[in-house]
Amino acid sequence: MSDQVFMLPDLGEGLTEADIAEWRVKVGDTVAIDQVVVEVETAKAAVEVPIPFEGTVVALHGDEGSTLKVGTPLITVSGAVHDQYREEERAGSGNILIGYGTSEDTRRRRRRVHPDGGGTAPASHGTATVSAGAVSRVISPVVRNLAIRNGLDLSTLSGTGSAGVITRADIESALAAAPGRPADHQRIPIKGLRKTVADKLSTSRREIPDATTWVDVDATALLDARGAINAALGDTGVSLLALLARMAVAALKQFPELNSTVDTDRNEIVQYAHVHLGIAAQTPRGLVVPVIEHADSITTVALAQQLRETTDLAREGKLAPARLSGGTFTLNNYGVFGVDGSTPIINHPEAAILGVGRIIDKPWVVDGQVAVRKVTQVSLSFDHRVCDGGVAGGFLRLFADYIENPISVLGRL
Repeated sequence: MSDQVFMLPDLGEGLTEADIAEWRVKVGDTVAIDQVVVEVETAKAAVEVPIPFEGTVVALHGDEGSTLKVGTPLITVSGAVHDQYREEERAGSGNILIGYGTSEDTRRRRRRVHPDGGGTAPASHGTATVSAGAVSRVISPVVRNLAIRNGLDLSTLSGTGSAGVITRADIESALAAAPGRPADHQRIPIKGLRKTVADKLSTSRREIPDATTWVDVDATALLDARGAINAALGDTGVSLLALLARMAVAALKQFPELNSTVDTDRNEIVQYAHVHLGIAAQTPRGLVVPVIEHADSITTVALAQQLRETTDLAREGKLAPARLSGGTFTLNNYGVFGVDGSTPIINHPEAAILGVGRIIDKPWVVDGQVAVRKVTQVSLSFDHRVCDGGVAGGFLRLFADYIENPISVLGRL
């Protein structure tokens, strides 16, 4: 019998630290090889960490919400030690995160705690007043810690997030409505995903000489086309976002200057031969941009399916870090927030970001007569180093033309 200290493993993508989101075990619990013992939140995703040892937990090296560096102690286990993960590494699994082997036996042994509360690994949740059901509906450690600091009973709250997830806004609303609660200032650490987003946006503003152009568009025909497509496809329908993504990809084929980046070290513009399309998505953890690789080489239906699966995983915090990087162009549907327009910040190191506002009824001139049409505003922020306003305006006008005459592009792709 000996104590084995499991260090926080390298989580890949150049990440050097992680926040402890939720311990799935406590001191005194018995753990098995490849059992998930903790969920950590990195700058890019939430990651479940399995342990390569079995035995009894004797120490947890960090509280929920604390930050650990890669290579520092995570958990100490006392008991027998097995070399399963080393055998898998020698077999060539190539996984950076120890415990994520590729053998079928490993996959069968792996246990997970799902957002619906399922799973078998025990968990401790600090000092918050919570029920098991409430815990499963709080994904963000920031939200949980905010409730803990203010003594809120999470089991009494209704979540307004996806699938009933309790969000920070829900906590703040509950605090504002609490009788007799004094106003209090809060200091919220900028770390994890929020720090990554802040750093990237600051870099974009600092390094990219950006400009924005926009245009109002009649989207009536687009909505009609989507209705006809979904009537034909049935259960495998396509979302409006998927159609907009398809049109953006088609427009990029005509204006490849915007599907590029600036290599400042070599003073060169790199135009990509493929389109890795980023989709800006708001999640309980904050803004993320999951990437659909080779969006220019798949069908509209396949693109719609990948968008559904990818955005669902992003909102649940289950996307691998690699799925949140490598984009060449970003589409931002800020219309879901009920706003008409925006000047979106370019997702550095990309060269452009396309935004779409809400679609609403507006008076519009059709064949010399005023009619009520479904109108939206589209905008493009672009890096002025890769092109001038003529190229940017040409791309945006083509994209707008596709919206007004969708059959011209959807019929070809």
